[in-house]
Amino acid sequence: MTEESKVALERRFSVAPMLDWTDRHCRYFYRLMTKKAWLYTEMVTTGAIIYGKDDFLRYNEQEHPVALQLGGSDPEAMAQCAKLAEERGYDEVNINVGCPSDRVQNGRFGACLMKEPETVAACITAMKKQVSIPVTVKSRIGIDDMDDYAFLTHFIDTVKDSGCDTFIIHARKAWLKGLSPKQNREIPPLLYDRVYDLKLRNPELFIELNGGIKDIPSCLEHLLHVDSVMLGREVYQNPFILNQVDKTFHQGEQHFDNPHAVVEAMFDYIENEMTKGTKMWHIVRHMVGMFPGMPGARLWRRHLSENATKKDADLRVLQAALAHVPRDIESAA
Repeated sequence: MTEESKVALERRFSVAPMLDWTDRHCRYFYRLMTKKAWLYTEMVTTGAIIYGKDDFLRYNEQEHPVALQLGGSDPEAMAQCAKLAEERGYDEVNINVGCPSDRVQNGRFGACLMKEPETVAACITAMKKQVSIPVTVKSRIGIDDMDDYAFLTHFIDTVKDSGCDTFIIHARKAWLKGLSPKQNREIPPLLYDRVYDLKLRNPELFIELNGGIKDIPSCLEHLLHVDSVMLGREVYQNPFILNQVDKTFHQGEQHFDNPHAVVEAMFDYIENEMTKGTKMWHIVRHMVGMFPGMPGARLWRRHLSENATKKDADLRVLQAALAHVPRDIESAA
């Protein structure tokens, strides 16, 4: 078994990379509730890392295990960024072969690369020469009218020959024209059986399933067929679901009795970040979905959205929002 496989087998549950959402504040918040779930950065382009003035590789040490998701198609640039990621201590580098947005296509990366498996393979070969951490791929099951099983298996076979043995597969195809990224997450049908069959035919590969998974019982059903599951929007809309992950998938413990305690556990982090100039809303926006279905949840959301965005917002805003939700009511998670 390769080192890549050994690392992959440590995970049964991941939180998807979500552009504009899974920033370092979001990941720190998630890590309070689960020590085992694999976390991903937002997609970062090679150009942003190599030429950008901001530090796009910044993260908190508490986030491990954490993976960098890269957007790019030039093997040399991808290898350079993978090396920088490893030097910074990232646990994995993932190649985005799934995003269907026009902006991403114009940069020749994302889902359009499914038409170029040889390019993806070349990137992996170059990256693996530079790093010892896992190099993985996140893709769709197809694009546009190239959506049959033969197209998917050709892509997987070509890429795995470069040495990649971990694939995260969103079980929908992507339409490169005519649908927005949001529509591409909802309109193309989910074909879980296709991903199941891919694992059945390739037992040596680590296959992680993504797309449309709503709850922990559904995760357990999928794990009868694949090695790991990845949730995205559902976690963002109901973060406290993460409090079940370590107990359910790793025989660990639930770290908090209720969502109030998680919010309170963020107080020190928020105060520390604000002394560095971070705006409060940049942190608490990730916490708005903390109380789904609970009495007072609407008031919690409204108070944050109306007050945490103000220039002088401080911890008192969060405390006042929290007071709208009864502490002794269980979360809907």
